[in-house]
Amino acid sequence: MLKELCLLNGTSGDECAVKDYIVSKIKDKCEYKIDALGSIIAFKKGVKRANKKVMICAHMDEVGFIITDITDDGYLKFSPVGGIDARVVADRKVKINDIYGVVGLKPIHLLSGDEKDKAVSFKNLFIDIGAKDKTQAEKYVSLGDYAYFSSDYYEFGDGYIKSKALDDRIGCMLMIELINSELEYDTYFCFNVQEEVGLRGSKCTSFDVQPDVSLILESTTAGDLCGVTGGNRVCVLGKGPVVSFMDGRTVYDKELYKLARKVGEENNIPTQTKTAIAGGNDAGAIQTSAKGSRVIAVSLPSRYIHGASSVVKKDDIENTRKLLNKLLPKLYD
Repeated sequence: MLKELCLLNGTSGDECAVKDYIVSKIKDKCEYKIDALGSIIAFKKGVKRANKKVMICAHMDEVGFIITDITDDGYLKFSPVGGIDARVVADRKVKINDIYGVVGLKPIHLLSGDEKDKAVSFKNLFIDIGAKDKTQAEKYVSLGDYAYFSSDYYEFGDGYIKSKALDDRIGCMLMIELINSELEYDTYFCFNVQEEVGLRGSKCTSFDVQPDVSLILESTTAGDLCGVTGGNRVCVLGKGPVVSFMDGRTVYDKELYKLARKVGEENNIPTQTKTAIAGGNDAGAIQTSAKGSRVIAVSLPSRYIHGASSVVKKDDIENTRKLLNKLLPKLYD
C-alpha cells in the first residue's frame, strides 16, 4: 500500500488522486465526508463509546511545483509548492500532466565567476519538456499546472525505503490500517489537504470535529548523515518513532508526550525525541482551532525530506504501528 500511495501525485491543492485512493480503501469501514477544501473526515465506530473526542490526522499533500510561465523558446518556469531546497531540484526528472521533463539550469562551463559563487535559486531553474517553442509547449502545459518529482519507489540496504512523498503518505497508510482494524473506542480520522503550504486543511477539519485530543502522524527530518554528530542529528533512522515535545509551530501537551514515551518503554517499543526545535506540522493549526485541542505528534524519521529521494527504515514503520496500537486506547483515559 505504501508504494501505491507514494507513487500517486498530489501536491497542495491537487490531492484528488490521493483522496480517491484513500476513499477506496476506507469507504466500507467507516462513515466519511469530504469538506470544502478536499480533506477527508472519517468516523470509525469502536467497540465502546468514548467520553472524549480523539482525532488522528495525517496530510495527503506532498511538495511539488507549479508552472508560472512559458518562455518563447518553450521552457517552463516554475515555483515550489511547499518548502523545497532548490539545490535538490536541478537535473531531476519531473512529470507535468502526462508528459515528462528535466529541470535544467545554466551549465557550470558557462557560468561567470560571480555566478559560480551563488547558490542555486528557483529563478534560475527551468523545465525542459523538449518543446521547440512556446506554441508547441502550450499544447501540453498551461500556467497553473502542477509538476512532480518523477521518482521510483524501491527498497535497498538493510531495510530502507526510498521514495518521494513518504512525507506524509506513511501517516495516511497507518490511518487506513487503523480504520480497517477493530478499534476499542470511537475515533475520528482526518486526511488533510494543504499542510505543506500552511496547515490549511487541518485548520478546517479540526474546527469541524472539535477534538479533545489530537494525534498527528507525520514524517520528520533526520540528520543522521556523514559528518553530523550529537544533537545536530536531530533524530535517527532505526531508533523508532519520534515523539516531539516542541517544534517551530507547536508546544506539545506535556502529559501526552510523557505518556507516549512511557507506553514505548513499558512495551519495549523504541521511541526517540527530536534534539532541535525546528519544522512544524498540522498540530500547529489543530492546537488553536475552535476551542483548542491537546496535541501529540508521532513521526517517522526521514532522511532527505521534501525531495525526490526521501529515505525511511521499515523497522521504524513497524514500531510506529506497535506504538499506535498500545497508545491509542490510553488517549481516552
